[in-house]
Order: sequence, then structure tokens, then C-alpha cells
Amino acid sequence: MKTHKIYSTSFASIYKLYVAKAERKGRAAEEVDQIIFWLTGYDQDKLRQLLEGMTDFETFFAGAPRLNPSRCMITGVICGVRIEDIDEPVMKEIRYLDKLIDELAKGRPMEKILRSA
Repeated sequence: MKTHKIYSTSFASIYKLYVAKAERKGRAAEEVDQIIFWLTGYDQDKLRQLLEGMTDFETFFAGAPRLNPSRCMITGVICGVRIEDIDEPVMKEIRYLDKLIDELAKGRPMEKILRSA
């Protein structure tokens, strides 16, 4: 199996970037958390533990209580790659999250980001 450097990157280090991106665009850290909860099934306490524990991305997604089945509705291009064309499961999950954070930063309503509207 081909591994990527990002798999071993701490989720906490990228989480800070997600929050900073959202806040620069007038969105809140709580909205970033809401996206993470929707995508993974984690709650606030578990997310805090994962952030403090410097969990890597692979472990973060492998330990997710419930990956949202509606995440397959997330399509489009992120980092120059079409999400639908990504074969590696962990990379696909990372790109799903990246896409949702991008949508948040672009001002998309939360109902649409969470594929509930």
C-alpha cells in the first residue's frame, strides 16, 4: 500500500489551519467542529482528546465512530484532484474534510455543507 506523508501528520496541526481558514472568512471554530462531528461521528470530548493526543490522520479516520454515509455526496475538485477519482480510502476521507472546510470558508450555508438541504 502506498502511504502519504499527510497520513502521519498530526490532525491537531491541520485542525488549527482549518479553524484559521474558517475564521479568516468570518466563520467560527464551532462550525469546523460541527463539520467534523457530522463527517466522523466524534463528539466534542473525543475531538478534544484527539487534538491533545496529537493523533495522526490515519488513526483519526480509522477510529471514527461513524463515518457519515452521506459523505459520498461530496464531489468536486480539491487540491487539483477530483474527489470521485481518489481510490485510497484515507486520502479520500481527508479530501472530503478539506472540501467541506473549503465550502465553509466560501460562505456556503451549513445545511448545504452537511448535505441536509
